[in-house]
Amino acid sequence: MLTANILNLFDQTIFYGTLTVENGRIAQIERLGPESPGHPYVLPGFVDAHVHIESSLLTPPQFARLAVVHGTVATVSDPHEIGNVLGVAGVEYMIQEGKRVPFKFSFGAPSCVPATPFETAGATISVSDVRYLLGLKEIGYLAEMMNFPGVLNSDPEVMAKLALARAFNKPVDGHAPGLRGDDAQRYIDAGIYTDHECFTYEEGLDKAQRGMNILIREGSAARNFDALIPLLAEFPKQVMFCSDDKHPDTLVSGHINQLVVRALQHGHTLWHVLQAACLNPVLHYRLPVGLLREGDPADYIVVTNLTTFDIEQTVINGQAVAVNGRSLIESLSSEHVNRFDCPPKQAADFAVPAQDGSDPLGLIRVIEALDGQLITNELHLAPKVENGQLVPDVEGDILKLVVVNRYADAPPAVAFIKNFGLKHGALASSVGHDSHNITAVGCDDESIAQAVNLIIEARGGLAAVAEAASHDHDHERMSRRAFLRLTTTPETQVLPLPVAGLMTDADGFDIAAQYEALDRFAKQELGSSLAAPFMTLSFMALLVIPTLKLSDKGLFDGKTFTFTPLYLA
Repeated sequence: MLTANILNLFDQTIFYGTLTVENGRIAQIERLGPESPGHPYVLPGFVDAHVHIESSLLTPPQFARLAVVHGTVATVSDPHEIGNVLGVAGVEYMIQEGKRVPFKFSFGAPSCVPATPFETAGATISVSDVRYLLGLKEIGYLAEMMNFPGVLNSDPEVMAKLALARAFNKPVDGHAPGLRGDDAQRYIDAGIYTDHECFTYEEGLDKAQRGMNILIREGSAARNFDALIPLLAEFPKQVMFCSDDKHPDTLVSGHINQLVVRALQHGHTLWHVLQAACLNPVLHYRLPVGLLREGDPADYIVVTNLTTFDIEQTVINGQAVAVNGRSLIESLSSEHVNRFDCPPKQAADFAVPAQDGSDPLGLIRVIEALDGQLITNELHLAPKVENGQLVPDVEGDILKLVVVNRYADAPPAVAFIKNFGLKHGALASSVGHDSHNITAVGCDDESIAQAVNLIIEARGGLAAVAEAASHDHDHERMSRRAFLRLTTTPETQVLPLPVAGLMTDADGFDIAAQYEALDRFAKQELGSSLAAPFMTLSFMALLVIPTLKLSDKGLFDGKTFTFTPLYLA
């Protein structure tokens, strides 16, 4: 029995009372009197309304260990990251891993694997696969429909997947960045009632007025809280909080609890804020999560006060899973499923000849990365040319960006990018949404090659290279099998991700510290000016987010949904 101040989100009252739990459910709630300041408060647990667990770099058990410390009891989890690597087997892996811990993962059936036909993924999830997945009791919804052009153009495969969601009576998650007006209405009319991709108040307002639920996203790279939080006062029943993509260092610091505190600081009412953080996701996605009513599963949190929301205890199905900042979920190891079939690369693989062999005839298209956003801009800039090759202009912060197919031996795609701020060296990652090929950015081809090869040697991970090893010209004559194994040195940092090249089953708190060191290395040693350089890098191959991106097959215009040449003319 627990005695505390109890919050009822349905009638918006607080009273002093007792909570009795039996067999994992709330057996009785007894009102003893009015709110008693100075005593703790009990309320439903927080829900992340849209997240890719894989982006935490942690397996589901390790993710849960960190999240419960902050009062999170459930997530609406889209497993399309591992789906792009391993297909249906990857989704089943996430489901089984999630069952191993006392945490409420609601996984979706990925709707867009691969996300587009303009990139190489490790698997395809077909209409029949979606039918199979939606039939599983563990699958709660059709995951984000990123192919909004397919919705607007009534693509047969897209329409078939939406029809299956209706047939199974499961909600459909949305993804429609920049869609407004009649196009937004047509997207909604297809049965898609959420969107986590709004990046301006005006876009969010337009969609909310049309009945769409707006998910306010605050992740490690994309941060739209400040732009969208005014919608909470106007549409309290249509707003939810989510992280979308959350790296381990920021997950250690906080989760949905941070958005709750910030929303209160912005002047929003307690009840509106908790409606977004606790109530709306459970009702919309029909989650098996208790809402502090008699007969509900005993999923709740105990906080010291309703201002800072310091978490004293997190309880799921009547079991305490976190107490005073300490996770009670066991650290579990997992099977290392993976697919990595990419041979090592050489610096010469990333060379870009000037248009006429010596000097460029015109401007080139350059991706402009935007800190805190998934969208990019397209710049038209003069390239730097040396010895008949286009090379990074470090002083002008125009670096080389490459995407390497990790599923087969293929020539890498190469382009140029601005705003990473590296002064030397390179970064590389096998976390490259959504197909998860190897993405790298660097100041010279040698450093890029070394960073990419560190990823290949680890069969997935994150790598930073401060100074490339001296070029061994004998590498040009070496066979792939004889390629010398690269090792980590004081000039390099590597974080291996042995599960699908996306996650690790190592202790989540340790991984958070390692990632923090890697992030610090990228900023302090290499000079990156971005808040989350590795997270930003992971989205530079995400073709479904405008404007200019790079797939393993070439430079891509996200507005016209077509490949585009490096040179303007």
